[in-house]
Amino acid sequence: MANILIVDDSNSMRQMVSFTLKQAGGHTLTESADGQQGLQAVKSQQFDLIITDMNMPNMDGMEFAKAVRARKEYKFTPILVLTTESSPEVKQQGREVGVTGWIVKPFNPDQLGTVVKKVLA
Repeated sequence: MANILIVDDSNSMRQMVSFTLKQAGGHTLTESADGQQGLQAVKSQQFDLIITDMNMPNMDGMEFAKAVRARKEYKFTPILVLTTESSPEVKQQGREVGVTGWIVKPFNPDQLGTVVKKVLA
């Protein structure tokens, strides 16, 4: 059972991801509405996996991933981006800031469960 942070400005998307991950293995889930809230969460507790949206107000997914990677305790924590953005350029930017993997919305619940299992293994 993993401690997972879900960062997305869409309440319905956070709920869908939470529901999918609860079905996939009863993980402990924390939700944040944007990168700034997500960063506050990573400062106050340790997560095994972070799933973030790309396009959010206040702090986008790239800035968030970069800020998380700057913290030594998160150097190797998997960060998955769940987004509608799928261009090679954006994915390359993601790799440069330390993103582990990419899941394109709308996501397939089975695919999300599989990817989460793989990065937590």
